[in-house]
Amino acid sequence: MTTIIRVVILALTVTLTTVNAQDFQGVATYKTQRSVDIKMDSTQMNSEMHARMMEMMKKQFQKTFQLTFSKEASLYKEDVALDKPQAAMGGEFQVVMVGGGGGSDVLYKNTKDQRYVDQKDTMGKIFLVKDDIEKIDWKLEADTKYIGEYQCYKATYTKQVEVFDDSGFSSDAEDEKEEEKEPEMETRVVTAWYTPQIPVNNGPAMYHGLPGLILEVHDGKLTVICSKIVLNPEDKVVIEKPTKGKEVNQEKYDEIMDKKAKEMMERFKPRKGREGEGISITIGG
Repeated sequence: MTTIIRVVILALTVTLTTVNAQDFQGVATYKTQRSVDIKMDSTQMNSEMHARMMEMMKKQFQKTFQLTFSKEASLYKEDVALDKPQAAMGGEFQVVMVGGGGGSDVLYKNTKDQRYVDQKDTMGKIFLVKDDIEKIDWKLEADTKYIGEYQCYKATYTKQVEVFDDSGFSSDAEDEKEEEKEPEMETRVVTAWYTPQIPVNNGPAMYHGLPGLILEVHDGKLTVICSKIVLNPEDKVVIEKPTKGKEVNQEKYDEIMDKKAKEMMERFKPRKGREGEGISITIGG
């Protein structure tokens, strides 16, 4: 406990001597990567095809985002929209993304009002998700490291996440059994690195609530790392709430996404007499 108190005191000291917290803006660039683990029937795909598919999937899940922030608010959106993979290799398989509309998605957060507005393009339909910012119960750790020129401190929290079966598509009988079962849950430890040298309790995506800007996150298969920061840019940035889309709260949007995912799984799963027609992969966002 004593060590953690020292870390907090040091963090506050650095904050007071680095940036005027009353009036500043910044733009942080983040690189995100999500690892993909897909199990396939070897009789449906040769090794070369599998390698090419995995390379395409890897690129799909490597993205660049920009976080434009002030003391109290931020905008987070994709900076470089990578081409979505289309049907490839003679139409032998296709990748279907449920949610995550790419460059058109915009996340606005106001850490003073503890509210967010998330504009999301879901399969061609725009939603405007409005809700309260969920408090994260961070544990401040004693570990430190540098990310670029910024001294960062470690923080962790635990959460319960649903375990998904990514081994492939199941039969109709197995689907019926799965619907009767309660979802399996596991405990995950999320790790973040934040710098008090930039005194905002904000960060990429829905990560926030630490005494400094979050520069790195490890959350299961997702890794987010800040690659560039510009404080008080010459061109003043504008941070405004997105306004386009059908208004829903987070719970309602999650219900819609769950329904869409099940519809996609039903549409693309192989059926009797069609197993040799190709491979379809559905990945929820």
